[in-house]
Amino acid sequence: MAKDFFSKNQQDQIVESIKIAERNTSGEIQLHVEEYCKLDPIERAIEVFSHLEIHKTELKNGVLFYLAVKDKKFAIIGDEGINKLVPDDFWETIKSEMKSNFKAGRFCEGICEGILKAGEQLKMHFPYQANDSNELSDEISFGQ
Repeated sequence: MAKDFFSKNQQDQIVESIKIAERNTSGEIQLHVEEYCKLDPIERAIEVFSHLEIHKTELKNGVLFYLAVKDKKFAIIGDEGINKLVPDDFWETIKSEMKSNFKAGRFCEGICEGILKAGEQLKMHFPYQANDSNELSDEISFGQ
């Protein structure tokens, strides 16, 4: 099952990375893990993005890290607010760095590093405001 891909300790590390990445930004980051992806991973990530209502963040600055563990597919997508501000190759650059970790079997490290890099961009473009609220859960969501 997708829930068993990361150990409890690794899940805690990932959630902590999300909290750290979001600490200085109004942006929101979510990780969704499932076993299989029957679609192109970007198409599936768009479906999950909608299902998890990431598009409902006030500033359109949500980011989804999508991982299909059995099919070895993943995608990163950002909402329109962040996509307007980051370089065109930003998500692909993060994916490339994550892929290096994945190939070495370091999935938790790859996810955590990718999340922290996304957080740096979010912080630069969407700094934390005094009235910010955590609009999305920091917990990992799991599919089938």
